[in-house]
Amino acid sequence: MARNKHPEETVQRILDVAFRLFMEKGYERTSIQDIISQLGGLSKGAIYHHFRSKEEILEAVTNRMTEESNLLLAQIRDRNDLSGAEKLRMIFKMSIQRPVQEDIFTFAPDFHNNPKLLSSMLQDTIENVAPDYILPIIRQGGADGSIRTKYPQALAELIMLVANIWLNPMVFDSSVEESYQKIMVFDEMLRGLGLDLLDQEMIDRIKELTALYQEHK
Repeated sequence: MARNKHPEETVQRILDVAFRLFMEKGYERTSIQDIISQLGGLSKGAIYHHFRSKEEILEAVTNRMTEESNLLLAQIRDRNDLSGAEKLRMIFKMSIQRPVQEDIFTFAPDFHNNPKLLSSMLQDTIENVAPDYILPIIRQGGADGSIRTKYPQALAELIMLVANIWLNPMVFDSSVEESYQKIMVFDEMLRGLGLDLLDQEMIDRIKELTALYQEHK
């Protein structure tokens, strides 16, 4: 078999087709064979050369979708004109409001019934999101007095586990009302720690994304 001289182009073709099918059919209703059938003669072996599973394809699709907005989150983290608490509030709002969230919630992957997806998200939350984006902000907040905690790493992990896992309707299949109740408890928890992060606009946005998930699951 001839060596693929353009592996990056092949990967992008796979991701383009997968994204379109995920949006049209939903992640759960799209099979590897569906993707192969839309790739114009590309073999199953060619796909598995680049991705070991449909879960890996989803992860790559999502990473490509969020790449640009993640740069904006990093820019907020690195600003010098905001306190730690102000950065944390801004990064939460940006994360919730970014348009890519609508596509992700339209995919409606079922994390609850897919241990591989859930494990991957847990790992990413603890090993990447919390230490790369939230921990530096909390440490700054501790230094400037806007965030009060003796345990910045544990707080960063707690906040992101609640935000990414417990509040995520794709993990617990939460209804809009259940999501609202969880948001209110999360807000109470944050305020008890002296953090005023959520406003009505953000709460409404979380409810909107939950309704979108329930519509497309």
